[in-house]
Amino acid sequence: MRDLPVFFKKELLETWRTYRFLILAVVFLVFALMSPLIAKLTPEIMKMSFGKTIGIKIPAPTSVDSWTQFYKNIAQMGIYVVAIMFGGTMSQEMSKGTLVNLVTKGLPRWTVIGAKYLVLLCQWLVVTTGAFLVTWGYTAYYFPDSKSPDVFAAFVPLLIFGVFFLAVILFGSTMARNNYGGLLFTILIMAVLYMINLFKQAQNYNPVSLIGDNMAILQDTKDLAKLAPAITIAVVAALVLVAGSVAVLNKKSLK
Repeated sequence: MRDLPVFFKKELLETWRTYRFLILAVVFLVFALMSPLIAKLTPEIMKMSFGKTIGIKIPAPTSVDSWTQFYKNIAQMGIYVVAIMFGGTMSQEMSKGTLVNLVTKGLPRWTVIGAKYLVLLCQWLVVTTGAFLVTWGYTAYYFPDSKSPDVFAAFVPLLIFGVFFLAVILFGSTMARNNYGGLLFTILIMAVLYMINLFKQAQNYNPVSLIGDNMAILQDTKDLAKLAPAITIAVVAALVLVAGSVAVLNKKSLK
């Protein structure tokens, strides 16, 4: 266990030196700033573009529009930026042979997986929470209404989805020989989950619902407790995938 904090610190420094965390933070900050801004400007843009030709009254934007944009940005773009950034988490290490010396000197392989997963989690928590707080602040400033009563409850599933999603990325990267293999595995898993989500009876059990039902929770039309099965499955699956990553790495040659 003493090796874990040391390797964890090494991974944190590596993430900082390679600017991966900085790039991810900037991308998520842009998403956060764009969400209320797009919601605020969309009606004006439509008026300027179409004038009176559309023949309908454009409703004034609300906090719901801002949060809709936020969760859409994260679910449709943000998570895939994460997948691209971290798709080579393990495959790069193995292809370069950088782990050989550490492992031959006695570093347990589970420590490598554990430290990398914890670093991924830390980055996810920081960038998503930071983006959430920025969006929350600007949304409260631009749209001081009461149409988004459960802002914090809606954010919880997104955080938990990251626990699952990062485990998928790590497992795919451990199995793959290159970055593309890990990314392809992640996309395949997401495609399967979205297909499963087409069946209504499976939605509350599907981890992908954690990034799909946020607006319903935010507007208090769905109780967070209904996603308890999906949350449980996501956390258990994450643990299984991390354990699977250790098992795969134990069987792999690092040379």
